[in-house]
Amino acid sequence: MSSPDREYPVAPPAPLKGRGAVTNIQGRYEKDERRTSANASTTAGSTPPPKTMKMRRRCVRRCLRNARKPSSRATVCRTFPPDIPFTTSLNPYRGCEHGCIYCFARPTHSYLGLSPGLDFESRIYAKINAPELLERELAKPGYEPDSIALGVNTDAYQPVERDLRLMRRVIQVLPDCGHPFAAITKSPLIDRDIDLLAPMAERGQVMAAITVTTLDADIARTLEPRAATPSRRLRTIRTLAEAGIPVGVSIAPVIPFVTEPDMERVLEACAQAGVTSASYIVLRLPWEVAPLFKD
Repeated sequence: MSSPDREYPVAPPAPLKGRGAVTNIQGRYEKDERRTSANASTTAGSTPPPKTMKMRRRCVRRCLRNARKPSSRATVCRTFPPDIPFTTSLNPYRGCEHGCIYCFARPTHSYLGLSPGLDFESRIYAKINAPELLERELAKPGYEPDSIALGVNTDAYQPVERDLRLMRRVIQVLPDCGHPFAAITKSPLIDRDIDLLAPMAERGQVMAAITVTTLDADIARTLEPRAATPSRRLRTIRTLAEAGIPVGVSIAPVIPFVTEPDMERVLEACAQAGVTSASYIVLRLPWEVAPLFKD
């Protein structure tokens, strides 16, 4: 006979269509612990995917700041780790609807008291006054120009950008100052801003990078459920290159035995599309990303 104290295993959560995470895992700063009941239904499709919520937030601190540990509320921060090839970054959004399950930025939602799981990809915060703060910062007499990396934490061209156009407003600030910048994205929405990017590219003040994790559409759909397909990203590379904008490819993340065997094919396809540089980042699973990725 079975012991009444015996713990029965809980079936793994079912995937949700269009979402990367399968649970709202508890953030590391939450006081209340969540547990899944052994009697909970795990039938695929039994739980509807959460709808995306878009929240507008005004930044309360200055845009650019010198700090080794940037504030979670700052729009632009300076970073110093030796493995990061830039010192200044700007992210108009917190959270990312692309839902990439491997995203190293997921744990940042814990600072908001939210889950790095489904909350990260369904509760998007827009820093609506980021362009104004950036313009104010660049106008300060003591400001020291340095190339700004746009969208390196969460994708600045994610779906919410179609309506809010925060990234476009940020870019519009930079040409008037002659300020150099680089943008990285998975989204073809960057094509919309070619009219701003091309003139700056002629002056050598801008470059773009497109992230291509794999050319396998099925793997991409699993890892990056709401991002553009690999073939669409190659078209974006070609469009940017034909417009005279220097474009590179970021093969990220490299996942051993999953995307790693595809690296050479990715490089070859991107070179044919017009990239002039390439980089890669090996998979990292910090904090809550590890159990989310495992699920």
